[in-house]
Amino acid sequence: MIDLHLHFDGSLLPRTVLELAQEQGILLPATEPDELKLFLAAPEECGSLNEYLEKFDLPLQVLQTKEAVRKAMYILVSSLKEQGMLYAEIRFAPQLHTKKGMSQEQVVKAALSGMQEALIGSFFNCKLILCCMRGADNLGENLLTVRTAATFLGRGVAAVDLAGAEALYPTADFADVFGLAKELGVPFTIHAGEADGPESIQAALAFGASRIGHGVRAAEDPELLARLKEQQIPLEMCPSSNVQTKAVATLAEHPVLDFLRRGLKVTINTDNMTVSDTTIEKEFGLLSRELGMTTEERKTLLLNAADAAFLTAEERWRLRDVIEKICC
Repeated sequence: MIDLHLHFDGSLLPRTVLELAQEQGILLPATEPDELKLFLAAPEECGSLNEYLEKFDLPLQVLQTKEAVRKAMYILVSSLKEQGMLYAEIRFAPQLHTKKGMSQEQVVKAALSGMQEALIGSFFNCKLILCCMRGADNLGENLLTVRTAATFLGRGVAAVDLAGAEALYPTADFADVFGLAKELGVPFTIHAGEADGPESIQAALAFGASRIGHGVRAAEDPELLARLKEQQIPLEMCPSSNVQTKAVATLAEHPVLDFLRRGLKVTINTDNMTVSDTTIEKEFGLLSRELGMTTEERKTLLLNAADAAFLTAEERWRLRDVIEKICC
């Protein structure tokens, strides 16, 4: 399995959050994993993306030291290995981990240390995507994130992203950030078409985004759909999360398989394993049981993910070869 859209802070196990809090003397609203899960997972009646994003507040409290970031990343990558994953791209915003004095570079080094330690002796591979954040007064932090990504590009970091409250801070406002990314040769994906409409996706494409995070609301614009198909721009779709954030009203209305059957480059991802209480296997299971995904469509989705991954041509070829073998 492959997961290209997986948030670090939204995928920590409750027991990991508890352990990190205890080590740092941080008081949490619960002391047992099952109780804490209520504060980490989005409710079934989650009303919007903004409400969904509130679930990141508590994990971020315990991810403000080098050791906490290193340990949490090690545990997450180890968990993905145990799930039998082939490849994953884990994304997070270094600027959100600097409240106790770490620099963005120190945050990334700590995350890379945990990731690389967990990957020793494993066929499973993963890379990091550094997220810039939507906001009105953090341009300097976002530009530093891009420069940090450039520093570590090819050394465990694969790309940058733009995350956060899309409806409040339109994608078009971040031209400076992605202008710098292009100048420095850093690939990028952008969250777009989740809480905002097709214009958000159009802005991301105008900047030169290699992929689109979510892209659900492309369904509202036939010309945009035609462009996405023609240019084979990968869409990082996250069915469970898209329902919770109200990007779509119900799973039955999710356009993922319609897009796939029209020839768009669709991929399936978790977004946040803990916030959405899911795994990549659960996401594929939902598509099969609830939307009628076929075995051949499952294989196509996996091959699409291999093609869309921020990998070298040789690495993508090897990943495709494995998928062809396990899907025959």
